[in-house]
Amino acid sequence: MRVHFIVHESFEAPGAYETWAKNKGHHVTYSRMYAGDLLPRDTEGIDFLIVMGGPQDPATTLEECPHFDSKGEQALIASAIQTNKVVIGICLGSQLIGEALGVSFAHSPEKEIGKFPITLTKDGRKDAMFSHFTNTVEVGHWHNDMPGLTQDAKIIAYSEGCPRQIVAYSDRIFGFQCHMELTLEVVELLIAHSEKYLSRAAEYRFVNTSEELRAHDYSEMNQILFGFLDKLEARYKSA
Repeated sequence: MRVHFIVHESFEAPGAYETWAKNKGHHVTYSRMYAGDLLPRDTEGIDFLIVMGGPQDPATTLEECPHFDSKGEQALIASAIQTNKVVIGICLGSQLIGEALGVSFAHSPEKEIGKFPITLTKDGRKDAMFSHFTNTVEVGHWHNDMPGLTQDAKIIAYSEGCPRQIVAYSDRIFGFQCHMELTLEVVELLIAHSEKYLSRAAEYRFVNTSEELRAHDYSEMNQILFGFLDKLEARYKSA
């Protein structure tokens, strides 16, 4: 299996997604956009395309952020979808999937930073890919926005602060607004970049303090994510 990560910022690291890919012995490659890497020219050498998050949104222009090519990423995602690859988007990545499919991202009702529960919808409870999830799962969050919904998209999970936490666009295309990849190491990187929000945590309903973020155990949600990725790999290989 060939797994390619698009990483927008050094502090938005692949975390548990990368751990899974390496532990499985997959061939892992990266487009580290913050370091000046180029996007792949096509998806011929990719099985899983995993698009990470970032402080940008899909409307961010090259003038505003020279290392973030929203239109270029959307075109690559569209190519991956057309060639039946697996595409997973996390946070910004999930919003870019929606844009590539012709639907606009939206602002989430609440800013969420920390670890809070998501709840499976009726569609989520029926979907075999999520059968190992409990009805409510504590997961990581670090976002302001959420992905758009196509006519065929199914909302798999929601939270009190965001109605679109996991979206299934097809049996191979998934958007995760939530951050199940967080580890303590990744959280430290994010804390260093987010002091202005974390210092005002008391002003928000769903924002943890730095101390709370460091005290969480992220291993259980990582294991649940690994189970989802194992199922998705098996589905891809069996097709």
